[in-house]
Amino acid sequence: MTRTTPAPEVRTARGSVRGQWQDGVAVFLGIPYARPPVGDLHLAAPVPALPWEGVREADAFGPPPPQSLALGYGTGRPGTKGADDWLTVNVFSPDPGAAGLAVMVWIYGGMYMIGSADGPGYDGTGLARRDTVVVTFNHRVGAEGYGQFADAPPNRALLDQITALEWVRDNIAAFGGDPGRVTVFGESAGAGAVAALMAMPRAAGLFHRAVAQSVPGTFFTVPLAADIGRAVAAELGVAPTRAALAPVTPDALRDAADSVWNGMAGRHPRWGRAARAQMPFAPVVDGEVLPRTPWEALRTGQSAGIGLVVGHTRDECRGFTALSGRRGKVTEDEAAATLGWCAPGPEGARAYRTGYPAANPTDMQDLVLSDWLFRMPSLHLAEAHVAGGGTAYLYELAWPSPAMDGALGACHGLDVPLVFGAFDGEIAEALLGKEPSAEARALSESMMASWTGFARTDDPGWVPYRPEDRLTRVFTADSVTVPYPAQTSRLIWADWAFAALGPADGG
Repeated sequence: MTRTTPAPEVRTARGSVRGQWQDGVAVFLGIPYARPPVGDLHLAAPVPALPWEGVREADAFGPPPPQSLALGYGTGRPGTKGADDWLTVNVFSPDPGAAGLAVMVWIYGGMYMIGSADGPGYDGTGLARRDTVVVTFNHRVGAEGYGQFADAPPNRALLDQITALEWVRDNIAAFGGDPGRVTVFGESAGAGAVAALMAMPRAAGLFHRAVAQSVPGTFFTVPLAADIGRAVAAELGVAPTRAALAPVTPDALRDAADSVWNGMAGRHPRWGRAARAQMPFAPVVDGEVLPRTPWEALRTGQSAGIGLVVGHTRDECRGFTALSGRRGKVTEDEAAATLGWCAPGPEGARAYRTGYPAANPTDMQDLVLSDWLFRMPSLHLAEAHVAGGGTAYLYELAWPSPAMDGALGACHGLDVPLVFGAFDGEIAEALLGKEPSAEARALSESMMASWTGFARTDDPGWVPYRPEDRLTRVFTADSVTVPYPAQTSRLIWADWAFAALGPADGG
């Protein structure tokens, strides 16, 4: 006679949920942490979910938030028509009956325009099997989450994240987790959100450690964000106010934002670097929800008690160039133009030519974009945290993707399947192949051990970053701890402040 293990059940503050067992891990999917942000709540701050009666089946992901279609790719499946319960959490627990397990809360990336927690690349079972409770969740993106409109609370995506973390604080003990040992971790836009949370007074006490993987340096001023918001509203023929936009369907708002994105390349005199990089949305330094940029806030000692792991890949933007078919095709004029708007001033542009004399135009463009977008913001976040009295651990992923005969290098996003140990799905296969090598699996094991070790003990397994030696963990086939590898770029950007971008900044 076959004995069936009962499905796991947990009582949350809002009601009971029934999950399922997956590879020895109790998995609970699609639990609402906030009410659907539509109707009267469209473009409003998140409101905690209503309670329910009986036992709620938590066996399927909630629908994703509206996703940009302009990018041509995304991490979440298309939304189900009429399904608006976007704000849900998912919990992966090795033992719901345990107590005091470390908690890891993932924040996805996606240019602040796409993303959802249901992608196979964010499967938390591998990390959960290392004695951690893993939480993933949906938050609003694009104009829904970051659009700056009059009378609408700014940074609604960040407020969603605060509400999700409050849900973790109030409920995670029922899943075996310790609300006093919460680590937030995220990549790309998710790392930008992690950095923002460290700078937000409202987030104080909701997490205790942070991992920021490839932090983007793009944060917006209110004038820039508001001007982009006006352009989005103009596509719809309405005023850029919450009252005027509230009746607009989420899909229509998404399409209007996509139209603005499609035309950004021609707006660089007006929107500066944001237009050059084709990034219409980012966290807004509004003075209230996000009072200062993360670099400013951490340098003053804010969040000094939070341990920080932060780093980047070696070749952040090389994959974008390769996947677009532009490797080896960037002209000298194009590289010079990129240096002109992207490098830290004319002296910085000259320093790139002097510091990297053998770089061809493609490599030069990839390098300066990688430095401006991800590598130097990540390095500066570590330096700001240490300057403010905090402890930071710096890393670089230098192991190259085997895909496309090595053309991708150690590209942006390569760390995600390695950190999760999740090798299924289109993105993981594109980066690691259908059957990852033994070397890839060993590197994944190493990174997973570091991330979960940090969540449990505040120690990822290498020494903290200090200005006197700048020791950095370099993850590769034979990982080592050495002085920060990109010294030439570090010196070029040493005096640069990653201030919030304004209109015409760098245009």
